Amino acid sequence: MSFIAELQVSLNKAEEFALCEQGFKKIFVNLNKGAGGNFVYLWYKKGDHVITRIQISLNNEMSTGLSSAGFKKIDKNLNEGACGGPVYLLYYKGSLKYDVPIKKLDVSVQAADEPYKYKLGWERLACDLNCGAGENWIYLWLKRANPTYICDIKATAKFEEDDDNFNDGYIRVHEDTNRGAGGPHIFIWYRQTTDPKDAISELEISSSDVEQKSLQDQGYEIVNQDLNEGTKGKEVFPCYKKDSGSTPIKAVAVLADPAANQAYENDGLKVNPENLNTGNPRAAPVYLCYHK
Repeated sequence: MSFIAELQVSLNKAEEFALCEQGFKKIFVNLNKGAGGNFVYLWYKKGDHVITRIQISLNNEMSTGLSSAGFKKIDKNLNEGACGGPVYLLYYKGSLKYDVPIKKLDVSVQAADEPYKYKLGWERLACDLNCGAGENWIYLWLKRANPTYICDIKATAKFEEDDDNFNDGYIRVHEDTNRGAGGPHIFIWYRQTTDPKDAISELEISSSDVEQKSLQDQGYEIVNQDLNEGTKGKEVFPCYKKDSGSTPIKAVAVLADPAANQAYENDGLKVNPENLNTGNPRAAPVYLCYHK
């Protein structure tokens, strides 16, 4: 089976024709849908030196860590011609035990389609590719060569740690848990395994000392990063547990699209009811979700 080996982005018809002649295949969803601006499309080519991780850059700080870790940037703004800030794709060809080849790519434009894709084994790149530019919430999805499970979770509030995390095999969830609340940019990270026995089986949120103690007494590990750091909200900590006898977690997502919560819950995905922006009434609610 061949896997995704190259990625490119087109911003106009001339670039589309050129990529077609080079053997690239087009994903027929405009990444600027609903935002105006250029018609932007993602293209891929299959081969042997395969891509194992895809990430997003929304600013120079994010790009710096990715580039230092060896990610290749596609220098085409996915928001070209639209009102949102610049959004760039970067990809990596890794060989760590956490790196699993990507065999398929797809794009979704509405929340109702997302839970079904999770159930089919797809993994969502957790950043709206239309970020700040339009009504449609557009997400890139990927499917790997083998089923994967979440084996490690952490969170950071400093971009200075990025290159170490990427070099250690972590994937950044590109949705700021401090979205609209002020304070530093805080992101959740995870690593994957193909061994379900090494996977996380439970994931919860603690927003008080009482909850944290209760979860700790139940064998949960507390991630040492307040997801509400630097804001007026309550302290919010992710907590997880590994239990080889329980169903492993396959995917983790941070939901900012208001339509996504109901769609996910209706299809049986676990959405934690604790708003990660709790205590910040002017900030948009953000929720942690996972799929087993």
